[in-house]
Amino acid sequence: MSTQAASLQSTMMDRVNRFLPTILKFVNSKPITAIKEGFMLTMPLTIIGSFFLLIAFVPIDGYNEFMAGIFGEQWATPLFQVVGSTFDILALIGVFGIAFTYVKYEGHNGINAGVLAIVSMLIVINAFIVAPDGTEIGGVIPKAFLGGKGMIAAILIGLSVGWIYAQVLNRNWVIKLPESVPEGVSNAFKSLIPGFIIISLAFSTYIFFDLVFDKTFIETIYVIVQTPLQSMSDSFFGAVGIALLISLLWWCGVHGPVIVMGIMGPIVTANALHNQTLVTAGEALIAGDNAKIVTNQFVDQFITVGGSGLTFGLVCCMVMFARSAQYKQLGRLSLIPGIFNINEPIIFATPIIFNPIMFIPFVLAPVTSAVMVYSAISFGLVGPFTAVQVPWTTPMILSGFIIGGWSAALLQISIFLMTICVYFPFFKYQDKLAAQAEK
Repeated sequence: MSTQAASLQSTMMDRVNRFLPTILKFVNSKPITAIKEGFMLTMPLTIIGSFFLLIAFVPIDGYNEFMAGIFGEQWATPLFQVVGSTFDILALIGVFGIAFTYVKYEGHNGINAGVLAIVSMLIVINAFIVAPDGTEIGGVIPKAFLGGKGMIAAILIGLSVGWIYAQVLNRNWVIKLPESVPEGVSNAFKSLIPGFIIISLAFSTYIFFDLVFDKTFIETIYVIVQTPLQSMSDSFFGAVGIALLISLLWWCGVHGPVIVMGIMGPIVTANALHNQTLVTAGEALIAGDNAKIVTNQFVDQFITVGGSGLTFGLVCCMVMFARSAQYKQLGRLSLIPGIFNINEPIIFATPIIFNPIMFIPFVLAPVTSAVMVYSAISFGLVGPFTAVQVPWTTPMILSGFIIGGWSAALLQISIFLMTICVYFPFFKYQDKLAAQAEK
């Protein structure tokens, strides 16, 4: 690296280091960690549910008629049983995971806190549904608010239960039994006081919102908080902002996707579940009308596909155009991991972190991708995404086809070619400096 570039890198590092501790303190705080790790419990459900959902909605013309001819008109009903039992309870799993994780990091057994969080969520939700004729049917929990519509409420309930439970135990407000009592029994009694406090607060919350808002807590949070957040995330600037923040944080040495999607993940997942609800009801998805554009697939398969910063384009530049031995070898070593969206070798070995030469393409490529994908969906070139998901290591083209058919796969190819064009001039300069240093 030239003296001028090294000086610029040093200056930028000094400026970043001024505010980086504040960012790290926030992203490593117990509430943020609890949200990130708590919702990780939903990942197996979404992947397994996506498998059954994909069988129900294979993007091939005539598929539904073919399956109906073999298995009958109701051939997809068993598949929807699995889909409804996975996607439709993500908020319920999330509230358990958040409370459990928070209490775990406070140094206590978090299982009882997770159970209390589930109970609290069920207390503040209606125990009936309203039939089309206006009749109330009791003994039924509306699953819509245990899935996509309950995401933000799950975060609030999970954090509240975790904090209260931990505070009670930290102050030793527990019923103590003799040491001869089995541990399981002792733990159960230890949870009685925090459990009574938490359930009493949930009981009071239900009454308060029923009297003041004539709605449940979850319904109120959905209308007042979650709906505006989903609209913000689904806007053009929301899409660009997500792409920008992921790359900026990574360039500063902080794992961007973990941080940004730890916070935004529940919201964009709720967007995807919203779309899936419409498809399951037989409605056509229309971007800008009834469908959401920015979903978790939008991020995973177009903003970070090939790695954060869309660095697979940089890997291909190294393989095809490198003159320095350093980048020739790095390109070869990074090619296979890059195909499976793993780019830590490129991030740390190029390096990209605090590298002023790579700052512009590392930010520009995903932002350009966000613009391209948002435009393609808005203009109807690619359909809005449903709840079908793939593991994040699924290679591009295949992942695009699974979540959106050939149009999404072709869009991924276009984005890949764009990334090569964006990275090429900056890589050539970086490669030139490396070749000169080798000589």
